[in-house]
Formats: sequence, structure tokens, C-alpha cells
Amino acid sequence: MSTSNPIIELRDVSFSYDEGSEKALDAVSLSVREGDFVGVIGPSGAGKSTLAAMMSGAIPHHYAGKLYGATLVDGHDTCDVTLTDISRIVGSVLQDIDTQMVASVVEDEMLFGLENFGVPRDKIEERLAGALDAVGIAGLRNREIATLSGGQKQKVAIAAILALEPRVLVLDEPTAALDPASSRHVFDTLHEVNERMGITVVVIEQKVALLSEYCGRIVVLDHGRVAFEGTPHEVFSHGEELREMGVDSPRVARVSNSLARHGVIERGLPCLNVPEATALIAGLVGTGHAAEGEARVPAASPHAPTPRPHAEGAEPVVELSGVNFSYPGGGASVHNLEMRVYPGELVGVVGQNGAGKTTLTKLLNGLLKPASGEVRIAGLSTSEVPTSAIAAHCATLFQNPDHQICKDTVLEEVAFGLELQGVEPGRARERAEGVAKRFGLPLDEAPFSLSRGQRQMVALASVVVCEPEVVLLDEPTSGLDYRECMTVMETVREMAEHGCAVIMVCHDMEVVSDFAERLVVMANGEILARGVAAEIFSDADLMERAYVAPPQMVQLASELAREVSPAFAGMSEVSDIVDTAEGMIVRG
Repeated sequence: MSTSNPIIELRDVSFSYDEGSEKALDAVSLSVREGDFVGVIGPSGAGKSTLAAMMSGAIPHHYAGKLYGATLVDGHDTCDVTLTDISRIVGSVLQDIDTQMVASVVEDEMLFGLENFGVPRDKIEERLAGALDAVGIAGLRNREIATLSGGQKQKVAIAAILALEPRVLVLDEPTAALDPASSRHVFDTLHEVNERMGITVVVIEQKVALLSEYCGRIVVLDHGRVAFEGTPHEVFSHGEELREMGVDSPRVARVSNSLARHGVIERGLPCLNVPEATALIAGLVGTGHAAEGEARVPAASPHAPTPRPHAEGAEPVVELSGVNFSYPGGGASVHNLEMRVYPGELVGVVGQNGAGKTTLTKLLNGLLKPASGEVRIAGLSTSEVPTSAIAAHCATLFQNPDHQICKDTVLEEVAFGLELQGVEPGRARERAEGVAKRFGLPLDEAPFSLSRGQRQMVALASVVVCEPEVVLLDEPTSGLDYRECMTVMETVREMAEHGCAVIMVCHDMEVVSDFAERLVVMANGEILARGVAAEIFSDADLMERAYVAPPQMVQLASELAREVSPAFAGMSEVSDIVDTAEGMIVRG
């Protein structure tokens, strides 16, 4: 619960990293009070990470630049105190977890901060165990960090900061690499420490549905300025303006905002969760509409992806038969994997962190060889040919784009893969320029001078330009704003339409629902199910076993089918639910 005392205060703060460069923050005034739970959203390049660095003291103590105004932490100007003093009050979890890790084993990572902060030895075990339990990773205590998934590393970083018992937690996209169940667990943990311990939480996040549920206040940044600030209901009532700047809204908010835009309801505060949206539509159309749906078999949404027929006589371009693999030091082993993917398919792979999804992608691109069984890509057995031979047919976009960027300019980076394939340099640069411009990327900029989202776009452009037969995407939308996400996924869909087989590991169920035609569901290193996306998402028991939360529209359609009319059954798109509700109102 918030009190009246500000713990962090920005007074007309402006900051630019280089002389003459655009301001990353521009005259920002913002107050965070003790006990607040504040969410920060905005498009890539809006200044969100800079705001986090300002609050944590990294600016001015770590990053140099032109700074105006004042940032106060517990009443002290960050320019007048040391970074160590600030870090005893504000604990931060960075966007790039790998840069935050200093040890090779989870326990040592936890001990590093505790010992450096001078925590008494008789308190260390209690702090360490309590923090690991708080984020649900007690079983990882003795694991090597290199063997952890991206999501597991994220939890270790949060636990290491919680063990220091800060008064403020500033987190930069803490759930970017996490599955839906783990994301909710992180937010449950943040809610618990906020309510029970009074720790102030400031969280930068792209998952707007989670923010709307947990945060008391949301701040929207755009071009370094505060565009909107208020309660989640107040902020997401500006759905059209948010979308224009590249910020998504919860899908249920889109439903109520659409109804308001069509004049069905008065403009006002939107729905933010499935119960609110169910109650709204039930109140509008009533619950006596069983007849409309009884004789109707729900048609496929005209907007949702539908499975394409396989090419006439086509052979699978990806084939796994009885594949097993285990890491020597432990980790997400996989068992008896069976899978076929055909040219032109766009397949989503979903499941909780540690289910074996990333291991699956490494088996597909030849980085790992199966202990038994066979993996074939474009007819080649990954066990019989070098990884470079597989790479000529199968391109991979890794979870962290920084792991595959190595050139000085965007144009050179995008052209690099073509040059490795033997394409003449001039022709390679010409093709690279076309793809980079399509993504809106600055050709002559250094990739590492760009935002995390823009670096992800550079890495994807490097994959797209090579026109592979198979492309593997490991969390392709992680760190992207709404506009970038749509650009990436429309490009991916076009690749599939031109015959590329796309296999996408993704934790964003809204993206999966919008773009994947078929799903592969994994849990505990096994494939639980395969099938058409809409049917898989509608299987509540399967979703629970896989620790996957179905998309909001699938949940809403299910509730409306039960509470209002069977006509809503099987829907997965905002427009379908809105159109159906409006039609019932007219007929009523």
C-alpha cells in the first residue's frame, strides 16, 4: 500500500548519451512513493531503460552523458551520493541478464551480493533460501548458470536482488524470457513483496495484461517524455493513441474500446480482464441467446491463421523420429520427440520454461546431436553432416540477438550471412539494404548502439535475407514493442507463404494465437500434443498440464459461450467477438 512519502523523484530530468544526440529522457518529472507498484510501458527507444538507469543510479555513476534536472532517491540527489549508497535502497534487474551474472553457479551468484553488502554470516542462509523460494527456484541452487534457460536466469537475477532486501525494486522487462505461468509467478512474487514487505516496485514490461492486473499506476513513455500516467483503466482508455505510438493494450480492453468506438457503449474506462469483459457483454446482450448458437457450427475466424494444405506431394522439410537427448550436467533433457513440419507451415512451440523448447531448437539446427533417434533437415541427418551444412538450409534467430551480431554496421550485419553463403559482396549488400529498409533499420548505425528491440530486428533481417528453407525463431518478439512485433511477425508470415517452414518458440500466447497455424505443446521434455492452434488452446486440461495460459480472447470466448451464447465458441479474435455481440444487440 502506498504512503505519502516519495522514495524516488525525478524533477524535470533530461538526459542524452552523446553530445548532440536525441534526448533519451526529455523534461521528465515523476514521483514514485513508498509502497507504489508502478508499471512503465512505451515503444522501443522511448527511454524506458534510461528511466530505469536513472532511478537505480546507473546514471550518472555508470553512464556518461548530458544530464539536466535532479533525481532524488530517498531525498538524496543521485549526483551527491555514491552508487553503493543508492544500491542499498534501490535494487535493479537489468534487461540483459547475462551482463548481470558474475558467478558460474546459482548459489555463488546469490552469495556474491550478500557478502559484498556485508550481510552477517548467520543471516546469509536464511536470506539466500528465502529468496530462492520466493521465485520458485530452490531446486536450481546448485545448478551451473550456463545450463539454465533464459527464463531460469531471469529468476536467479530477481532472487539475487531480493536477498539484499532493498526498499525499491526496479526491473527492466523481467518476464521477457518467461512463459505465461512463470511470468505470473514473478508478478505474484512482486505483489507479495510489495504488499507484505512494503517494497516499492517499478517494473518496465511489454506484457500489458499483467501490468493492468498488478500495477496501481502505469506510466507511458514516448520519445523520452511522459505521454500518459494514471491507473490502468485510465491509461488503457487511450487505446488508439497507444497503438499509434507502438504500445499494445490488453485484448479485452480492445473489445470494450471497440464497442465504445462503434457507439454501442459510452466512452469510458475499458475492461481489463476476462470477468469484466464477460460481464459487460452479458449485460449488453443478455443471456437468453442459446438459440443463436445451437444450430451453428463456429466458423473459422477470417482473421485467425488457418492451416495451409501441404504442397502437392511435398516431403517434410523437418523430421524428428524417436529423438532423445540429455545434457551431461543436467538440464532440460528431451524424450521420444516425434515431429514433422512441411514447407510453408508456421508452427508454434509452447510450454513452460525448462520444458525442452530451446533444446528442441538446438537439435533442429545441429548445435546438439541426438543421443538416439534421428533429426533430418531438408533431407540431411544432423548426426551425419557438419553443422555448417545444416545452416545452409536452416537459419536460427536466437533468444538473445546479441549472441549473433558481430559486424560494425547494420548493413554489414544483414549482408554477412549472404557473404558466408558465397553471394558476391555487392549483390549481398544490395539484397541486405532492401531487407533492412523494409524493417526500418538505419543502415550505417552500429547494431549495438540500437535498442534491444531494434537489435532483435537486425538479427531477424539477417535471417530473412538468406531465404532459408527452414527458420527457427526462439522468442522472436522478446523485447519488441507492439509495432515492431507486428512488423516481425508479418515478415515471418510472408516467409511461410513463400514456402519457408517456420518453427517459432514463443511465450506470448497472443502472438502465437494470431500467427501460428499449428501448435506443438511441450512439458517435461516431451511433446504432449500437436494440432490446430484454436483446438489446442481450447483444451483447458492440456493447457493446465503444460502450464500455459490460453490467450485472453480464447478465455473470453469460452466464458461468453457458457454465460451468453454458444455462438461465441471457438472465437479467438477481438473483431469476431465484437461483431457477434453487436449482431446480437441488433437482433435483440
